[in-house]
Amino acid sequence: MELFELTKNNEEFIRKIKETDPDYFQKLKEGQTPEFFVIACSDSRVSPSVVTQLPLGAMFIHRNIGNQVNLNDESFTASLYYALVHLKVKKIVIKGHTDCGGVKAAWKGVEDLELSGWLNKIRKNLPFKDENCKLTLDELAKENLISQMKNLKTHPVYEKYGQNVEILGALFHVESGVLEWVNTPEVSP
Repeated sequence: MELFELTKNNEEFIRKIKETDPDYFQKLKEGQTPEFFVIACSDSRVSPSVVTQLPLGAMFIHRNIGNQVNLNDESFTASLYYALVHLKVKKIVIKGHTDCGGVKAAWKGVEDLELSGWLNKIRKNLPFKDENCKLTLDELAKENLISQMKNLKTHPVYEKYGQNVEILGALFHVESGVLEWVNTPEVSP
């Protein structure tokens, strides 16, 4: 895709929005009050706003490879704090997806120097790998999602500021577009 196409698409985006609401962008400038904080994978196929068709301002989004909730990730901790304390979000959605390259690389033991530290973090959230483990990649993606929900529940920032903020899990199926809601009794608010 050429830069010209991106500019043209942006102009079309602006035109369509202003047709229905001429003051839309002025309202955006006034600030944000998103209902959702979304932790999602960086994968280009799974954009939270696109797959849910929510408008700008509805989601505060943090993305990383494998939708990880990691205590030592300063960027994540800052985003979580900002979402809970300053934006006062009502729900946190951790959104994983099928065919996740991060989960696949962690499971298969990929050791690229630049990726190894992050893949080790993902690997720690997957079931123990032995010859009896017959989970598919998509089942592993769901296991990773459930692990992140548990990790969030015990994150110090969530424990301190997220008392009444619901945690939801969603698995986006890239093969169908379906958003599957995943819950586990251990993380119910």
